[in-house]
Amino acid sequence: MTYFHGILVNEPVTGVRPILEKSTAVIGLVATATAPQGADTDALNAAFPVNRPVLITDVRRAIGLAGTGGTLAKALAAIADQGSPLVVVVRVAPGQNAAATEQAVIGGSANGQYQGLQALLAAEALVGVRPRILGVPGLDSQAVVTALLPVAKRLRGMIYAAARPQAALAATIADAVTYRGEYGDRELMLLWPDATGWDGQAVATAMGLRAALDEREGWHRGLSNVAIAGVTGINKDVSFDIRDSSTDAGVLNADQVTTIVRMNGYRFWGSRTCADEPYFAFETATRTAQAIQDAIADAQATFIDRPMTVGLVRDIVETANATLRRWTTQGRLIGGRCWYDPAANPAEALAAGQLVIDYDFTPVAPMEALTLNQRITAKYYSGFGDALASSVTR
Repeated sequence: MTYFHGILVNEPVTGVRPILEKSTAVIGLVATATAPQGADTDALNAAFPVNRPVLITDVRRAIGLAGTGGTLAKALAAIADQGSPLVVVVRVAPGQNAAATEQAVIGGSANGQYQGLQALLAAEALVGVRPRILGVPGLDSQAVVTALLPVAKRLRGMIYAAARPQAALAATIADAVTYRGEYGDRELMLLWPDATGWDGQAVATAMGLRAALDEREGWHRGLSNVAIAGVTGINKDVSFDIRDSSTDAGVLNADQVTTIVRMNGYRFWGSRTCADEPYFAFETATRTAQAIQDAIADAQATFIDRPMTVGLVRDIVETANATLRRWTTQGRLIGGRCWYDPAANPAEALAAGQLVIDYDFTPVAPMEALTLNQRITAKYYSGFGDALASSVTR
């Protein structure tokens, strides 16, 4: 034993740790941009270098740096109409034709760097935030959405995309519904039709609104039935009646396609993802699961490689439970609980440094349907004569 003559003070840190949530309101936008004809492109290239993630903290200021061609400036304007979130922009160079542009958007890897939409994977390492609300407004063809889905799964993000079978928006409701059948992913919400402003406006607006709702209310509030700014019309006829499901909007919603309706302003109408798992059918259920997964796992990182004692395991469980209780009190969850299961943790596994902790949760479902029972009755005529008699002055 090393000789020591004096008082040695230790500071063991135990107990419940606070869980700090990562923001779910960070947009990941992939877009094209070109400078005005004859203008110097140096400013555009400096502000938005091609294939590199750029963090925007002031959306309206960034619009002035985004050029005039392509989709970037218009998408930023639509986002800014809803609020001023953090936006990670990946600018891609448009190709000579639609096919070349599509390939540039999809990107890949070259010289050890991600290109196109793949560059979103490098955002957290390069700019310090992880994009969670993903989209490619105006350029989200089927091939692009298919390529973006693995990126969304890795980022634990949600894609907002138009029902765009090829380079153009689906022409009819039937086409949009048929296109919906191409996917079974909880990370995707499809929108149809578009707004009248520009091709891709609905997607950019949805991204901006989603970020604004995350900041104002939280990830448990759905996109549907919230008034949206900047939209003055939709580019296809969509019939809608809140008291009748046999409308165009009802047909789209029944097939998990979110639409736009006019009811005290324009609103997205529809709460469903493309999930093939009923538990994740609602947009809010998917985003709740993603947010909880990140928050609880990140909070437990501090425990890795520490001596695995009873006290350590108790701290892990109570750290998760404290957060689940807080979210339940806030109305973000219906309930949740974390526990240690002895059956899942045999002695040989514990001795090998392996620990299994279970937790469950119930997300808050949106009230998608309300039934009002209206009954006609004569019972309120009961006592009519007495009431009349008492009111007549003799």
